[in-house]
Amino acid sequence: MDYQLDKQHKYGKLHAIERIRCLLDKGSFFEIGQSINGIKKDSSYEMIPYDGVITGYGKINGKKVYIYSQDYTVNGGTLGIKHGEKIVNILKRAILDRCPIIGINDSGGARIQEGVDSLKGYGDIFYYQVLASGYIPQISVIAGTCAGGAVYSPALTDFIFVIKNISKMFVTGPQVLRESTGKEVSSEDLGGITVHGKESGVAHFIMESEEECYNMIRKVLDMIPHSNKYTYKGSYLSIVRKNNARFSELVPKNKRLPYDVKKVIYEICDKGSFLEIQGSYATNIVIGLGKICDGIVGIIANQPMSKAGVLDSDSSVKAARFIRYCDCFNIPIVTLVDTPGFMPSESEEKRGIIRHGAKLITAYAEAHIPKITVILRKAYGGAYITMGSKHLHADFVFSWPNAEIAVMGSESAINILYQKELRKCDNENGRDTFIKNKIKDYESKYINSNIALNEGYIDAEIEPAETTFQIAEALRITSNKEYIDAISKKHTNIPL
Repeated sequence: MDYQLDKQHKYGKLHAIERIRCLLDKGSFFEIGQSINGIKKDSSYEMIPYDGVITGYGKINGKKVYIYSQDYTVNGGTLGIKHGEKIVNILKRAILDRCPIIGINDSGGARIQEGVDSLKGYGDIFYYQVLASGYIPQISVIAGTCAGGAVYSPALTDFIFVIKNISKMFVTGPQVLRESTGKEVSSEDLGGITVHGKESGVAHFIMESEEECYNMIRKVLDMIPHSNKYTYKGSYLSIVRKNNARFSELVPKNKRLPYDVKKVIYEICDKGSFLEIQGSYATNIVIGLGKICDGIVGIIANQPMSKAGVLDSDSSVKAARFIRYCDCFNIPIVTLVDTPGFMPSESEEKRGIIRHGAKLITAYAEAHIPKITVILRKAYGGAYITMGSKHLHADFVFSWPNAEIAVMGSESAINILYQKELRKCDNENGRDTFIKNKIKDYESKYINSNIALNEGYIDAEIEPAETTFQIAEALRITSNKEYIDAISKKHTNIPL
């Protein structure tokens, strides 16, 4: 087949077939539907090679995957009815074979000449992507422009990869925006990697080059389950009661001092195994995949280095979606808690923090997978409940010594509880002395983990040095966990 490689190279991009060869194991690609072509024009068909999309299957790290790659050199990679049928065919095959599917998007969008038939193509693709969701992994690469209704195809998949200087995603392009609003904006500012990697949260991985992108996909597929039949299988012989003194070094005892929770994650996970997801978006929470005793786990952790680790709208949605992904594929969740609560902010209230926080609650409560939680320093208010608490049916909840669990921090609590007394204080010194005494009393009675331990809301107080061992042991105990459904219903009405 004659591929027009030079057309892509002059734009600094790989050709559709080169992308497939770069991603798959050498010599493993088998093309399906290479003779299907045609663009509908009036009542006839103009013959177009493979109708602008290359479809087939191959192997990555020795395991079978299905793949399609849109060819921008053929009619702009636009999607018509045959183009759509080829992608749907690959989707169906992936579902039947329980194999991951990878879509490489580089298209001008719907083929105008085919009218509603091209829209039908997108609709059929969306339907089968939703059908595949939670059953097999779906990965999207934005290797060019992805505009209009086409953007909802990658949005329905598990992970989206974007590439510097190449990827553009938007529902409405710069030209339409200019015509409808008069506003001038570049395609990069409207839908480039900064927009979707850091601001919108649409992208999960930001890559410097196409080659780096395809190498990362290989790494991700080597980490994640290839269907929803996965069960956690740790090498329990490697669970040893080792002391890791570095935890005490990494986390300051002063609850106000920040630290990088990713360093704690690196110590908990098997060496070099942690793979962060959406690392540039909603950085006050960290999510990612790692291995503990060689078994795959999902990690969720508040990040004190960003906004003190508070929960806000974006971090709630980021974590909620990741929990849903892990639950689909039976990946246990390990939650590391160190948060002062939900963000107190007028703008957050207007953004719908109530609705978004409720998504996180629903995700934790509905997840049937093993759920292990460790409270590192503090867990206040609604955020204590939301971050994988016993009340949302976590299997094991541990706390480090001196962890603080309370409705709110001591200073805020004193200002609310003793408003009348504080107003009566004659001078600033008297006020300060009163506050200090009440804070000391409040902290000794309420702002510790004793009540939670006594009530069974925390299973055990553990030494930081034993954190990895306790998590691994909890995963071993819960590895064969079965969900008992007491209520028969279709699904929850998650607060979208």
